[in-house]
Amino acid sequence: MRNLMYSLLVSIFSIGLASAQEDGDRLIGVWQPSAGNAYVKIEKIGNKYYGRIVWLKEPNDEEGKPKTDVNNPDESLRSTPLKGYRMLKDFVWDAEEKIWKDGTIYDPKNGTTYSCKIELTEENKIEVRGFVGTAVFGRTDVWTRLVKKK
Repeated sequence: MRNLMYSLLVSIFSIGLASAQEDGDRLIGVWQPSAGNAYVKIEKIGNKYYGRIVWLKEPNDEEGKPKTDVNNPDESLRSTPLKGYRMLKDFVWDAEEKIWKDGTIYDPKNGTTYSCKIELTEENKIEVRGFVGTAVFGRTDVWTRLVKKK
């Protein structure tokens, strides 16, 4: 009887853990920020979530060369192409708060990295909030998931 109870408890715990991980994985996909000038692919690596630029509306500079991270404060990184750049880093799913947190977002327009949290507000909408210090002082953008046509 004791073994049966133990097995039952382990099964219940495993199902709950798997469900929490699946909730976190709802962030995985390709998203478009509200400005519409890029697509960001969010994927899970280990137990964290990362996002990289996979499409740019204007991928090339005035000379016809791929756009690079010209505003990066580290001069050695200014020749890094923006397409493929990992702009979202180190997010973890918080099942209790139902947000992805403890990550950062990089803004290539000004070369600044901000603390960030992400919240799923609808099945295909997320609010991405970059901030300095506490989340009170920051900016929120709504991103839309790109859904493949059937």
